[in-house]
Amino acid sequence: MGSPNMAAPVDQELKKAFADLQTKVLYTQQKVKLADLQIEQLNRTIKHANLTDGEIAALPGEARMYEGVGRMFILQPKVIIHNQLLEKQKIAEEKIKELEMIL
Repeated sequence: MGSPNMAAPVDQELKKAFADLQTKVLYTQQKVKLADLQIEQLNRTIKHANLTDGEIAALPGEARMYEGVGRMFILQPKVIIHNQLLEKQKIAEEKIKELEMIL
């Protein structure tokens, strides 16, 4: 008769461990989903910067180019715009690598 009383605490411990595991699984799934969304957005940023850089590459070197800053535009040399786009791509690629390491 002692074994039914002993089984109840073990069952409770198993239920608690299973509930904890379910919580961890849900948390991990949410984390993976968020990371996937961030990677998708970063890939769009890379593609946009690459396409923009390709378009400005076709322009003559002396073309007037403006950088959007808030609600205004600042005249910038083509090389500065090009370097900013390359930097934006590099930063996005580094963030993607960081996110992929987490997963």
